Amino acid sequence: MRSSNPYTPQGVIPACLLPFDADFNIDEQAYRAHLRDILSVEGITAIAINGHAAEVHALTIDEQHRVLSVTKEELRDEVGMVVGIHTDSSLEAGRMAARAEVEGADALLVFPPNVMTLGGDMRPEMIHAHLGHITQASGLPIILFQFPWQSNLSYPLSTLLSLCETYPTIRAVKDQIGDGNRHEQQIRELKALDNPVKTLTTHSAWLLGSLALGSAGILSGAGSVIADLQVALFRAVQDNDLETARAVNDRIYPTVRAFYDAPLLDMHNRMKEALVILGKMKAAHVRPPLVKPTAEEIAKIGRMLEAAGLNNETVYRNAA
Repeated sequence: MRSSNPYTPQGVIPACLLPFDADFNIDEQAYRAHLRDILSVEGITAIAINGHAAEVHALTIDEQHRVLSVTKEELRDEVGMVVGIHTDSSLEAGRMAARAEVEGADALLVFPPNVMTLGGDMRPEMIHAHLGHITQASGLPIILFQFPWQSNLSYPLSTLLSLCETYPTIRAVKDQIGDGNRHEQQIRELKALDNPVKTLTTHSAWLLGSLALGSAGILSGAGSVIADLQVALFRAVQDNDLETARAVNDRIYPTVRAFYDAPLLDMHNRMKEALVILGKMKAAHVRPPLVKPTAEEIAKIGRMLEAAGLNNETVYRNAA
């Protein structure tokens, strides 16, 4: 059982997928099985829900609440539960945060409102207002999602630091900035705060380099398939065991080619296809506007899984 102490966002946190049936309804039985598969991996510290991996953009608020309840039932407090707060409404974000706390969440993963694409970086008071509504509604630890700098949704470093200084419940940043120079600077500046903030990398295409720069954990959709390898890599880096880290990274690399080639928006579709190939999911339905990968791409995913040594017997156990 997990300690009763407040959850600290660090270590390996897989972001789980959300299975649907052919009519695009949530397949609750398949979802529970997926949660149990991830939960079987020794060494993870939490599971993240209602994020990109779960196609949160296509979920209703009621569906997000149901996913939260089901997840809590399955996790049984064995590991933490990180709940995504994904909405363009700051008022709704506050309500979602309050409900997540009541229903047993351990931390919140706060997405930037999409409206900020049109110049939100020039109006830092907007994201301050958004975080204000959330922190007034809930005292849960917050993981702030730093989007890729090309997206127009990332926070300038000065804004990021100001948010962390203003809202002390921000305990980590999920970093997807997409630039090694910016990534390292953020890690260093966040660590240097009077109340240091951890970096959780989601740079799944270059995990070894990101961890070596000082990331305190991994929060990634790829953990829905390779959580055991992520744990092995994280531990090797923490132990300063470069030889082992390189060896594990070599095993991860084919999955990078399976999941993260262009277009990047298909990454979680590909992970569903991978779990079907591995016999861990019955179907790989995705909600529109996402579409199923081509037969050629699915065949490539199968080849990359084979190159990584992943099959029905080794998935979730490949690093044992």
